[in-house]
Amino acid sequence: MKRIFITIMTTLLAIVALAQAPQAMLDKCVGAINVGGGVTAKYSITTAQGTSNGTIAMQGNKFRIISPEAKCWYDGKTQWSWSPVTSEVNITTPSAEELQMTNPIAAVQHFKTKFNMKRAKAKTAKTYVIKLTPKKKDNIKTLWLYFDEGTSLLRTARFEMSDKSVYTIKITDYKHKSLPSSTFTFDKTQVPAGTQVVDLR
Repeated sequence: MKRIFITIMTTLLAIVALAQAPQAMLDKCVGAINVGGGVTAKYSITTAQGTSNGTIAMQGNKFRIISPEAKCWYDGKTQWSWSPVTSEVNITTPSAEELQMTNPIAAVQHFKTKFNMKRAKAKTAKTYVIKLTPKKKDNIKTLWLYFDEGTSLLRTARFEMSDKSVYTIKITDYKHKSLPSSTFTFDKTQVPAGTQVVDLR
């Protein structure tokens, strides 16, 4: 479940700009991540169990996620991950397959190749909706992305999962700026004092 949360969060932040067609939109936002500095945003995830809030930062292939469910830093080579379940920080050098679960650009590439995309009818003229469905059986049954036509930013997404659970995500406070490299390395102040750090490299 925690891996699904991370996949959802990183995928949504990767889709930061809207082009004329769904496929072109994904190509454009991958480029937007790598050009012009980094991006930060706030998000909330609502499920049947309640709502969780967090923040995410990205720049190039680096990222940081801070939430009650998970804290993760990736500097382009090394990844530090904390979970309240293990109460420890694990240091790893993730494989390409493992990065697909956490790296925003890898997640977008997954959707481009594994999902069918089409524009869907919106309830208002100010909203642009894209519907994604998997080409083969996947944890995600249907993904709905809702963009603001005026700003071209993703505002809401609805993940309908194969087990019939639903995740609704809202993204706010997008900020584009250059971020220091320290943003993407482990910050011990973000975890409980005395947390064990385990090097699994």
